[in-house]
This record gives sequence, structure tokens and C-alpha cells, in this order.
Amino acid sequence: MARTSFHASRQALTAGATLLVVALVVTFSSRGFLQQHEVEVLHPSPALTRVFKLSEINPRLAGSPGDTDVYLYEGPGEGGTLLIIGGAHASEIAGTMTVALLVETLKVDAGRVFLIPHANASAMTHDEPQEAHPRHLVFQTAGGPRKFRFGARFTNPVHQWPDPITYVQPGSGTMLAGAETRNLNRAFPGVEDGYLTERVAWAITQLIIRENIDLSFDIHESSPEYPVINAIVASETSQDVASFATISLQSEGWEFALEPSPPNFHGLSHREWTDHTKTRPILLETASPVMGRLRGRTDADLAVIGKDVQYMKAARIGAINVPFDENGIRSTRTGSPSSTAWRATWPPSRRSSARSTNWCPTASSRWAAGRRPAS
Repeated sequence: MARTSFHASRQALTAGATLLVVALVVTFSSRGFLQQHEVEVLHPSPALTRVFKLSEINPRLAGSPGDTDVYLYEGPGEGGTLLIIGGAHASEIAGTMTVALLVETLKVDAGRVFLIPHANASAMTHDEPQEAHPRHLVFQTAGGPRKFRFGARFTNPVHQWPDPITYVQPGSGTMLAGAETRNLNRAFPGVEDGYLTERVAWAITQLIIRENIDLSFDIHESSPEYPVINAIVASETSQDVASFATISLQSEGWEFALEPSPPNFHGLSHREWTDHTKTRPILLETASPVMGRLRGRTDADLAVIGKDVQYMKAARIGAINVPFDENGIRSTRTGSPSSTAWRATWPPSRRSSARSTNWCPTASSRWAAGRRPAS
């Protein structure tokens, strides 16, 4: 009897310990899951005109995880209209951080600027499986630490499910893998009442049309081994602007290439905005080790600082398409996509090496992305 009681007690203790471990794991996982849904607080510059939701363009986004903020800045003078989106792929943080920085520092002297930091808001709410990406990046600022989410390439499957076996793009009929239905940069020009991702794409396209936007930027990142990297991708309508920007950057020591937008690249912003709107679209693609397949340890430092021993080895044997040394991706100039010539006037207290000019249609061609320590 005593032996039976002892075994029963031990089983009870084992079961209790197991339940406790499971409860701790669930609690920890739930905390991380919920933190991915906490939207960053941005502090717009005093020049902000207004903030509105994409659901103002497409009411079918109202209350959905795809709805996101659009920031409008208007200058006192007449000029052109500019759109910059980041976070179409939420794991490509250069775009999100660039647009967030502009939201907080921008001043426009002429014309209008529309900014969308989280183009795919749903993709910000999860991370990519088996990639070991950090969930957050923390930056130390004069006002204290600030935390920004590191999202995923695709819309959260919790918000758009199930994936079809094959995704057939509306209009073009292009057939892609089913998961691509959650890829915002394969969903343009979008569908008003389609999948969540298509509804977001439709709203952005219609924003361009409604506001007669002259020049549109879509900021991306990719791996150092990707063939189209540190590049300005422009369609036939944007080639004049992009060519001048590329020449200007190269003359100042920035290592950037000009790439055409193939007419059969359906679903991508630079192609579909050309075919369905009057804007001049440009996609910016910079290199980031955290996006690559050859990387070593993956953590927040790799995303922000960009140093990686494995990519140093890859550079020595010519396996990547950007110069890489012990300091990360090497360039004759360093900075982020937002630190090159921009049409903004920074507050004196925040001013660094960024140059200050006014946004206008004729000056717009000098906006282009440069290198950054973490890209």
C-alpha cells in the first residue's frame, strides 16, 4: 500500500511539474505573440497635416488587421506629390525605419508627401518560421529606449487563411505558389473586395490615383547574394528620374545600380503602378545580411549593425554581390535609405549629416537609397 501511494505521489508531482513547464512556455510564447501586436508609437513632426487610415480609401479594410496609418505632410508652396511606403515586406526593416524616421522629422516647403510606414500592417504581427529573426529591435535615444517590431515577409496567416494551392493574380493570370497570395508586393494593383492583402494593395493603388501622386517609392531589402541589390528599379516612365539619381549617387561615391522593371513582372509595385496609374514608381533594394541564406548568428545586432563572419568568408570567394568586410557591407559612403539627399528640413536638434532641401518635382530625382550599416 505504501509503495502504491509513493508511486501515485511521484506521478502527481511529475504531472504537476509538466503542467507548470507547459504553463510557463505558453505564458512566455503568448507574451511574445501579444507584443508583436503592439503598434509602435510614432511622434510626427509639427509639419504633419493629418493622419488617416487606408480604410478611407477602401472601406473593406475598416477594422481589419490590414488597415494602417497614412501620414500626410503639405508644404505652403505649390509642388508635386510624393508617396513613400515601407514595410511592404515587414522583415525588410530599412523601409519601415526610414519611413518612421521621416514621419518624425519631415518638413515640406512645397508640395505634398504621403508616408506609409507599415504598408502591410498584418505582416508586422508575426515573424517568419525557422528564420530565427529577432522579434524586436531596440534603439537607445536621448529620450530613452525605443522598440520596433521585426515582422515577416507575408501577411499573417492568422489574418488570411487558408492559402490556395496556386495563387492566380487577377488581371494578369500569372500563377504563383499559394503562399504568395499573402505577399503584398505580388498583389498590386489589388482587388477591392479580394483577399486581405489584395485589399491593401488596391487601397494603395487607389491612393496614388486619387491624390495624383507624381513619384512613388517602395523601399525593400534583400540578401547580399541576391543579383538585384543596392539598386534602383524603375520602369520606362521612371527611367529619366532614376537615371539621373543613379548618376548623381555614383558621382558622389554611392555604389548603386539602375535596373529596369520587366513588363512581365506582374504584381510588383514598380510594374503595376506604371501600368495602372500615372505615377512614376521606383523600388529601392538594399542589401541586408539578416535577409541572407549565408548568415551566421541571427540576432538584433545582425539586423542593426550588419557584421557577420560568414558573409566575410563569402565575400572572399566572390559569393555575394556587395563588398563585405569586418565592418559589414562596405561602401565609400555609409548611411541608411533616409540619410541620402532628401526633400526634408530636419530640426536643428536632430540634424546630422543629412542634407536639407525642399521637395519639388524637379528635385525629386535626387532621392534614392544609400548604404546603411545594417543593410
